[in-house]
Amino acid sequence: MNEKRNSFSSSLGFVLAAAGSAVGLGNIWRFPYLAAKDGGGLFLVVYLVLALTFGFTMMVSETAIGRKTKQSALTAYGTLHKPSKWIGIFACLVPFMILPYYCIIGGWVLKYALTFLTGSGLAAAEDSYFTGFITDYTQPIIFDIIFLIATAAIIYQGVNKGIESLSKVLMPVLLVLVVGIAIFSLTIKSNGERSGLDGLKVYVIPSLAGMGAKDIFITVLDAMGQLFYSISVAMGIMITYGSYFKDESNLLKSVNQIEFFDTLVAFLAGVMIIPAVYVFLGEEGMRSSGPGLMFMALPKVFAQMGSIGNIVGAAFFIMVLFAALTSAMSVLEAVVASLIDCFGWSRKKAVLIETAVALVIGIIICLGYNVLYFEITLPNGSAAQILDIMDYVSNQIFMPVVAIGTCILVGWILKPDTIIKEATKNGETFRRKGLFIVMIKYIAPVMLFALLLGSLGIL
Repeated sequence: MNEKRNSFSSSLGFVLAAAGSAVGLGNIWRFPYLAAKDGGGLFLVVYLVLALTFGFTMMVSETAIGRKTKQSALTAYGTLHKPSKWIGIFACLVPFMILPYYCIIGGWVLKYALTFLTGSGLAAAEDSYFTGFITDYTQPIIFDIIFLIATAAIIYQGVNKGIESLSKVLMPVLLVLVVGIAIFSLTIKSNGERSGLDGLKVYVIPSLAGMGAKDIFITVLDAMGQLFYSISVAMGIMITYGSYFKDESNLLKSVNQIEFFDTLVAFLAGVMIIPAVYVFLGEEGMRSSGPGLMFMALPKVFAQMGSIGNIVGAAFFIMVLFAALTSAMSVLEAVVASLIDCFGWSRKKAVLIETAVALVIGIIICLGYNVLYFEITLPNGSAAQILDIMDYVSNQIFMPVVAIGTCILVGWILKPDTIIKEATKNGETFRRKGLFIVMIKYIAPVMLFALLLGSLGIL
């Protein structure tokens, strides 16, 4: 099986594909509202420190595991250490649970992109627009199907013709759109009172005003939780992509490039969104927008820009659509590759079966906003419907469990040298080797356990 396994044609192909996975809704939707909520610059500083330490450690570990075993997550852990096969099962369950609702949200983005492209941006700014759309019986399902089929069609083509080829096109376009919108966001003003540059200061300058020890602790947990979304670890993706990474390529250099690209886009996402929201809704509006920032607050911002608002809104949601698609590709590929490695299925069979299952689950989730509607309170205190429950279980329970299991396996069972030797097999210099060892053995497991306790409502 290993001899026939596809691989990325170059390190650039791997970096763009992995960066495409990392640069998704987590960067563009979740990062800005968490930064706004958690003190702006303070969140940025904490996130950057964690990305260079915890994020780097997990990315190197998972990519090396994938390349060493030439297996996807479901079978890679068991190949290295048979009793640790359970980690692979959980790592495969994460993308399996994420794919259905991620495609639903991708469908929402597609709906908004079409709304602005057709010049109906003012309608999207109405308070009832988003709620009316997601509670509709047919529209969310239709857009979910379109987005899911587009994702499946790409993965059906395979690693080189599908994932790599599209990533080489979409990622440069995505970066140009992100930079362009970010620059525009900094130039806008509101009746001479507030400017985009004022909003940038709120975003980048750390502020501890009114924050106690508990608030700072929450900021750290939020930043670490965001890293899971941003760098695609603990969900089988980096292991899967690592298994397609050529032995002669420089693993550490590629991980550093992914780390830089992902952090840059996450930062620029905040520059795109926070200054614009600050200009038109003020600091209070910026901090109170929460998860509804992209679908509820931003359309109001675009509406207040006048005639250019439709153009900016269309560009923004097209950019988000590209980001969502590159991430959805990686989520589906993680499941498909696991099915191929574990059961020996053909790519065609694995894609068709997983797509059909994701469609059924996706329809149930869509109906959770109308005929199947209910609301419960999660252990972390937040109200939830079906989509929120699946997001909570996959992201806040399973992902920390997978990451803790990976740290124990690498740090204490296999020992860090197993990963270090794989990462430096071509004579590369591991400049952060000491940091890697300390993080994987001691600091990361403790931080992850604290994150898990916070998700369970214990902390």
